Order: sequence, then C-alpha cells, then structure tokens
Amino acid sequence: MLGLLTKTLREIWLPTLLVASGLFGVNILLTVLIPKVQEGFEEVFDKLPFVESMLQALLGTELGDQMAAEAMQAVLWVHPIVLTLLWFHAISLSTRVPAGEIDRGTIDFLLGLPVGRRQLYWSEVLMWLATGLLLLAFGFAGHRLASPAMPEHMRPETHVALMMMTNLYCVYLAVGAVGFLVSSLASHRSRAIAVVFALVLGSFLLNFAAQLWEPAGRVAFLGILEYYRPAVVLQSGEFPTSDVAVLLTIACVSLAAGSEIMARRSICTV
Repeated sequence: MLGLLTKTLREIWLPTLLVASGLFGVNILLTVLIPKVQEGFEEVFDKLPFVESMLQALLGTELGDQMAAEAMQAVLWVHPIVLTLLWFHAISLSTRVPAGEIDRGTIDFLLGLPVGRRQLYWSEVLMWLATGLLLLAFGFAGHRLASPAMPEHMRPETHVALMMMTNLYCVYLAVGAVGFLVSSLASHRSRAIAVVFALVLGSFLLNFAAQLWEPAGRVAFLGILEYYRPAVVLQSGEFPTSDVAVLLTIACVSLAAGSEIMARRSICTV
C-alpha cells in the first residue's frame, strides 16, 4: 500500500498543488470583493428584481426582504469557480483507476503488481480523500488570510465556517465517489469524465432552476447541491445533519459499489 500511495502521489502532486493554489487565490479575491459588492446590492435589487432571483437560485435559498450579510458571505462557497476547481480535482482523480489505466494501456502492468484490485482501488481512494482535505485547507486559509479586509459583521464565527466547510467536503466526497463508480464501469477515461461532468452540471442547473421554476423544485432532491446550502448554515448556525447524511450515504454506497465492480469485472485491454 505504501508503494501504491507513493506512486499515486508522484503522479498527482503537481495538479493538486495547482488547484490548491487556485482555491487559495480565488478565496482571497472573493473575500476582499464580496463586501464591496454587497454594499450596492439592495439598490440593484430595487431596480433589477431578477438579479435577486438569480442570486437566490445560486444560494439555493430565499433571501427575504432584506439582504443578509451572512447570506452574501455564502456566495464565497457556492461561487462557480470554487465549485469547478473542487469538482475538477475530484473527477480527475476518481477516473484514474481503472478507466484511465485501461485507456493508456497500462492496466496490465498495474494489475501485475503483487497487490489485489481492492488494495489498488482503496489506495486511490485514500489519496483522493487526503488531497481533498488539502484543497479545502488551502481555500479556507485564503479566506481567513483576507478576512480582516471584511467588515466584522460579515465574518462568520469559526465554528459556523467549519460546519460549512464540512458540508462542502461532503459534496466533494459525493462527486468523487460517483466518479469512482463510473470509472469502475468504464474502459475509456474521457467517457467516464464526460458522464460525471454531465451529472454535476445537471445537478448545478437543477439547483438553479428549482428556485425559479416550480416543476424543477419538485425533483430538486435528485441534485447533489440540494444538500449543500451554506447560506442556510450561516443564517441558522446549525449543523446540516440531514444534508451531510445524504451526501455521505451517496459517497459510501458509490465507493463500495465501485470497489466490488472493479474487483469482479473482466478487464481487457485488447
């Protein structure tokens, strides 16, 4: 296992570092800019009501008559750039084995090592879990570094911020776990990536449409982002237990299924 982990780390350290640096920089920038943007929002809402509807769709919750500073702070953690960076990393790592190895024609060498398929699978999972924590740590550090530039009333308490980060990590787990499941079924990495990307994009669009279109709201539970609402966490200060439970269930079931499929499937590179 140590040899497998070392091999995986050697292959992924550079893209992981680049994504982590991106999250660090993006969170610094957003933390500095959000207070400036929030100052003029109430006037914008009066003149352009559809802007409020679009922001509610992005946050996944109603804003009410007044724009809460806490809700605006949540934009930092639902911003499309932040989600895209996390999802890119989760999808790229989760589709490496076996789909990526079959695609490159190196699966024979990998399976020829004196380790079982399950060991190979779970070594990839362990590295994916660890690097995901690293990414969120970089993003959180960037936010905290720039937080003195924010008005004090807009800074969430540390325990609330950590609850929100836990919820975001569970989203990362759900997306990556589905990636492992799809990869275990696929023989071409590009197809596996396309399938998982389509699922997360559809989830994002469904979450957006659910706030604007009633029929979409009836099936919003099918989207992963229905279980990630940082604005609600920031406003209530309560841990999103049910949302985290759903995301963890998706992750655990997908990982277990992917492990068994990879262990039992017939892999042919011809």
